[in-house]
Amino acid sequence: MRLVAVNAALRSGAAFIVAVVADPFSEETFFSDGVSAFRRAAGTDTPLAPSARSTLVDMNFDPPFHSAPAFRTVTLAADPGFVSSFRPRVVSTSLALTWVATGQRAAYVTDGDPRESVHFAAGLAICEAAGCTVTDLRGGAWRRGAPGLIAAADAETHAALLRLVRKYLA
Repeated sequence: MRLVAVNAALRSGAAFIVAVVADPFSEETFFSDGVSAFRRAAGTDTPLAPSARSTLVDMNFDPPFHSAPAFRTVTLAADPGFVSSFRPRVVSTSLALTWVATGQRAAYVTDGDPRESVHFAAGLAICEAAGCTVTDLRGGAWRRGAPGLIAAADAETHAALLRLVRKYLA
C-alpha cells in the first residue's frame, strides 16, 4: 500500500480554523471547517463518522520516546490486554489520524509530541471535528498536556486504551 498525504491546517490560538488532508493515491480529500469533518471523493462530500468496529489501532514506533522508559507504544502493542481487544498496525502519518475520523481505524497512539507538529495538525483537526476522543497519554488536553497522544473513534475505545497506557505511566 502506498501512503502519502498532503496536509494543511490553519490555527488561531489553540483552535483549528480549517484543515485538509489529501491522499493522492486514493483520490480522497478529508477536510474540516473547524466544526465538522468531511470526505470528498468523486466530487461528493460525505460527513465523517468515526467507528471502532475495525479494532485496528495505528501506532507510531518512531523515536524519540518522550515517556520512556515508563511507556513506549511498542510496549503497548505487546500488552496482553491490548492484544485481546485490538489489532496493531504500525504507521505514522496524518492519514492514520484521518482513518480514525473515517471509521477505518479504531484509534491511533503515539509517544511522539504532536503539539507543534505540522505532521499531526491537519489530522488532529479532522479527528476532533469528526467527534473523536483525543487526549495526551495521561488523558489530559493534548494541546497543553504531556507528550504523546491517544486519538480514538469513541469514548469507550479511548477509555480502554487509556487504562492500558496508564499501567505503564503510573
